[in-house]
Amino acid sequence: MPVTPIRRRWKSLALATSAVLVGLSVPALTASSAGAATATTGTAATATASATAYDDTYYADAIGKSGAALKDSLNTIISDQTKLSYSAVWEALKVTDQDPNNSGNVILLYSGISRSKSLNGGDTGDWNREHVWAKSHGDFGTSTGPGTDLHHLRPEDVQVNSIRGNKDFDNGGSSFTNSGGSLTDSNSFEPRDAVKGDVARMILYMAVRYEGTDGWPDLEPNDSVTNGTSPYHGRLSVLKQWHQEDPPSAFEQRRNEVIHSSYQHNRNPFIDHPEWVESIW
Repeated sequence: MPVTPIRRRWKSLALATSAVLVGLSVPALTASSAGAATATTGTAATATASATAYDDTYYADAIGKSGAALKDSLNTIISDQTKLSYSAVWEALKVTDQDPNNSGNVILLYSGISRSKSLNGGDTGDWNREHVWAKSHGDFGTSTGPGTDLHHLRPEDVQVNSIRGNKDFDNGGSSFTNSGGSLTDSNSFEPRDAVKGDVARMILYMAVRYEGTDGWPDLEPNDSVTNGTSPYHGRLSVLKQWHQEDPPSAFEQRRNEVIHSSYQHNRNPFIDHPEWVESIW
């Protein structure tokens, strides 16, 4: 995995995030930043540790650790959260995924469509609550816990959500109506380029947050696209590639901040510290 050419890029991205968070402000969004990277495109490194405004407080017990010790520490940190009901997720998504150019709309994850907040439901033309970590992978359903965790729940077109189903993530496939550039085949789903990294970081958040210690399955990434109802999600090698190629955007950073400050009071550590992905996996 290439490292040297991109170290400076991760560091500057993290420092920019830190500057925003130190000011206790939410990153401003533009149309281009809603799901697009804030740094120059290319392969990203994951080897350079970088400081954020939360290192001396929220992440204090994780700083300096790596591997299994880092994963264990992050699990302890992010498991301290406020849990939402599934019905409360509707209103939360209207805030976390608000279109930066239209406060009456949300941005749909896979299709990239801006759709009215009022069109939430189950009919054609509506948007509903997509579980990025497919809820059948571990059979946790929509119960309070992993089934209602905002860090992996996103608004999506009803039909696109159905097309994705519970497929694992991988490269390849064919386009479909309202795909926005996403692709699918018989056993996998490839999200549009602008949110590939977002998807990867959501899956890896779930793998750290749910370790089988609080009554829920031990969720883990693997390199399979045939996981069915097992508590695994793939394909890890592809997710890591997507994470490298699509670093956290302003939209993603803002979303992390809103979930932390207004809803669950926990964070996705891989948005704050992208280099931790390589350290753990």
